Amino acid sequence: MRFELYRDGGGQWRWRLRAQNGNVIADSAEGYVHRTDCERGIAIVKDSASAPIVDMSAKIAGGG
Repeated sequence: MRFELYRDGGGQWRWRLRAQNGNVIADSAEGYVHRTDCERGIAIVKDSASAPIVDMSAKIAGGG
């Protein structure tokens, strides 16, 4: 996998995470004015590996 850092059409910085097969599996979902802020977003994703998995299907199906 690799993170790609790039500028969008509006000149803002964005990132995307590509799997080995080339598919994009995550992206920044927002543009950043400063490259350093975009790099900080990548670092947050990298550091979130220990985040818990929450199964929301029961909450959605049960209405609460």
